[in-house]
Amino acid sequence: MSKRSAATMGEERRIRVISGRLRAQQKRVTAPIRRGVYLVPVAITSIGLLIGFYAIVASLSRHFELAAVLITVAFFCDGLDGRIARASRTSSQFGVEYDSLSDLVAFGVAPATLAYTWALAPAGVWGAAVSGLFVVCAALRLARFNIQAASVDKSRFVGLPVPGAATMIAGSALAYSYFELDSPRALCGFGLLLVLALTALMVSRVPYPSFKALDWHKRAPVELLLAVLVFAALLFAMPQFTAFALAAAYVLSGPILMALGEQMHEKVSVLRPVAPQRSDDSAQPAPATPSAPQSIARARRTGSLEGI
Repeated sequence: MSKRSAATMGEERRIRVISGRLRAQQKRVTAPIRRGVYLVPVAITSIGLLIGFYAIVASLSRHFELAAVLITVAFFCDGLDGRIARASRTSSQFGVEYDSLSDLVAFGVAPATLAYTWALAPAGVWGAAVSGLFVVCAALRLARFNIQAASVDKSRFVGLPVPGAATMIAGSALAYSYFELDSPRALCGFGLLLVLALTALMVSRVPYPSFKALDWHKRAPVELLLAVLVFAALLFAMPQFTAFALAAAYVLSGPILMALGEQMHEKVSVLRPVAPQRSDDSAQPAPATPSAPQSIARARRTGSLEGI
């Protein structure tokens, strides 16, 4: 071996050692950062869960407007934690399950408690039954979403999302307070119809638009920018009524899409268990095992009886 080749090999060895040390140092520096980023969406989900609990306490204390505002804040937390998890690539099965549990409290139990204490209490046991039905259907809707997450169109939700139903109840309470209405009997009737309609829409197959598939890097038309500015101005001018109008527009968007002919084709049962999806290897059909006569005949053709 020549001196030149030995020197070249020594230089390559030193380069590999230096590169290995740099990679090890990079892992030591970036690992705490990744762990910190992973904690951010979980912390936001926990904040949303706590806000939902405080909304329940506010409803029981008959602070209905505060409870509605807390549910609306929890709605923004729910959208923020998922976006941060996807942007930082820290999504995990633990985060998905924890988010569903948080949603059940913040958008299932909290709005049902608000609806009962604010509007349905005069109906007595029927008001409690309708509120409980809302909680059960919210849990079913969240479970169905977890099952269908990998098998349906990302641009559409199957049924009304639970946060959408919760914000509709919260927006209705805010609008009732904004217009200073005082008609308990009419409010009870309206509340029964509203909660029953939202309950049916959650477990239905009505398509609802999803904003997860939107590309925020593309250029938007000027009309869309003007609409956003108008809604922002209305939100500052009369936030209670604007929140109700936005929630009502989204709740009605599903039936409008269905009336226009759009349907969700893939059917996944709500009440019956669904078999878990198999991996690519297990999804392939198992090769048929040849029978004994077929194996003997093939061995005779090849001239060997080994393995029979």
